[in-house]
Amino acid sequence: MKIFCIHGVSHEEKDNAFRPAWEAAIRGALLAAGEAMEPSFAYLEYDALFAKSGANFNDYAEAGLRLLASGIGGLFTGGAGTRGLGEVGSTVRWTAGMVAQWVADETLRADLRKLLATRLAAEEPDLVCAHSLGTLIAYDTFTQSPAPMAGRKLITFGSQIANPAVRGDVFGGRIVPISGIGHWYHLYNRNDHVFTAPIRLDDASFTQVQTPFDKPNDLLNHDAAFYLGHPATVADVWRRVFTPPSKSRALGEKVFDAALRGGNAGRGKRAAAPAPNRKALLIGINQYPDPAARLEGCVNDVFRMSATLQESGFAPDEIRVVLDSRATAEGIVERLHWLLDDTRAGDERFLFYSGHGAQMPSLNPRGESDRMDECLCPVDFDWTAAHAITDKQFRELYTQLPYDARFIAMFDCCHSGGMTRDGGRPRGLTPPDDIRHRALRWDADSQMWVPREWVSAQKEAARVAADKNTVTNARGMSRLGCATGLRGHDDKHYDAARKAYGHQGPYLPVLLYACRESQLAAEYRHGVTSYGAFTYCLSEMLGAERRRGRNLSFAKLMEGVQARIKDLGYVQTPQWVGPKAVLQADIPWAAAPRRTARRG
Repeated sequence: MKIFCIHGVSHEEKDNAFRPAWEAAIRGALLAAGEAMEPSFAYLEYDALFAKSGANFNDYAEAGLRLLASGIGGLFTGGAGTRGLGEVGSTVRWTAGMVAQWVADETLRADLRKLLATRLAAEEPDLVCAHSLGTLIAYDTFTQSPAPMAGRKLITFGSQIANPAVRGDVFGGRIVPISGIGHWYHLYNRNDHVFTAPIRLDDASFTQVQTPFDKPNDLLNHDAAFYLGHPATVADVWRRVFTPPSKSRALGEKVFDAALRGGNAGRGKRAAAPAPNRKALLIGINQYPDPAARLEGCVNDVFRMSATLQESGFAPDEIRVVLDSRATAEGIVERLHWLLDDTRAGDERFLFYSGHGAQMPSLNPRGESDRMDECLCPVDFDWTAAHAITDKQFRELYTQLPYDARFIAMFDCCHSGGMTRDGGRPRGLTPPDDIRHRALRWDADSQMWVPREWVSAQKEAARVAADKNTVTNARGMSRLGCATGLRGHDDKHYDAARKAYGHQGPYLPVLLYACRESQLAAEYRHGVTSYGAFTYCLSEMLGAERRRGRNLSFAKLMEGVQARIKDLGYVQTPQWVGPKAVLQADIPWAAAPRRTARRG
């Protein structure tokens, strides 16, 4: 039994203890798993290629900073908390430098792919084990040239594959299965602080194994031996990984041949999707702590949308509601996991939010403001990322959804404060002056405070995207649901990455916004009852068409809502974004009410 090992960073090739540590951990794990075998080992040595490129961290500062930003803290990633960059150890900085070098140097990546493919052809291993930077080399090679892994098994651990900076800059914003592989096991330790992230991949050939550990006197928890010898690895990997090689290889070759016949379009698709199911999460917040920020119609909006969904075929048990004091950042995140985790092909998911929105200047690892992030404002919102819902956090739950799932997100809020035409309260908050200062600069010529250059550039990108009902790349405004941070910083390279890795980019939901980025979302009084103008008009139009026995596409629905809001005199233009085919097709549940049997 031959195991091929691909190390991480920190010049492990020069470390005399590196190979014995891996081999001892694997032998010990095999014994614990009851596998009586003596494996042989081979190793990939690649440090010379990095040295040959003559690069260092400073050469790729931009890529390195994006990596550092993605790896420090995060609501969903369970990162290294709020430690400052100066407290991150030399191993982390070294890792950031080498990974950034790999990200930015296309020639280096090509040379590494060629080296790995050549060595695999020569060694013909049964299993490949890859750690840290080695996982990037392995995944990059096997997704573009899967033949060498036909029928073979892969174990990755301490990996940056799903790190947002790597995923967006190199992999086109999405992780795909490896065609024809015997099986891919991914070990994830939530306490590993070296830019790691869980991989969300719904495929029969992939298994993610939770391997939490906290190594004594080790802040990073990135040790390869701890991954390989973890009890969960023993139980869920080593006891399964060594099926008879002849059967495994034959099965893999059949799968690989089928993948070649089907092309890249078959990646990640299920042979037989289960029956579709529906879930809806409705969030409404009136009672913000600051009396001046309180709204009137958001809870009413939630009940109105629940009624609309139930008339359209949703069962009451398929709808969860969170209101006012329960709609904390933590509470919303928990329910977002309920909504989106385990979403399968053909499933339908609906998210509705009615409350305040805001725009927050975000800080890069240097402590500099460099972009604006739209966010939703939970009831405990305090202008910090920990108590906001930004797309940087939200995208980790939706960007890996199956392309043929249906996820609709509707936001009845705006992202700036002010007053509506009738003196009412808009659904957006103005930042306090210390937060607002981050996006301003002093213009000595005009003797005025003016927006910083990046603010103007992002607003212009948002305007162009709104005119085209499309999304921007990572240089534009970070709008909720658009995964702009995963769409690359250059459209040409982003398109090339999607082609190389055989996918369409991050999953894009159907996004229904109450207004343009620069407008205010108003509340509407229906008699003495307050609603969001957007919510009221949309639910009214959807219900009217259903009662007539007609269905609409999302595009036609939103065109009608735009016209209706304009007729009411509101200066807000609802926007919609999504895959064109989905926007033009009939709404899947709008004209399919579920009848309730009457008694008697």
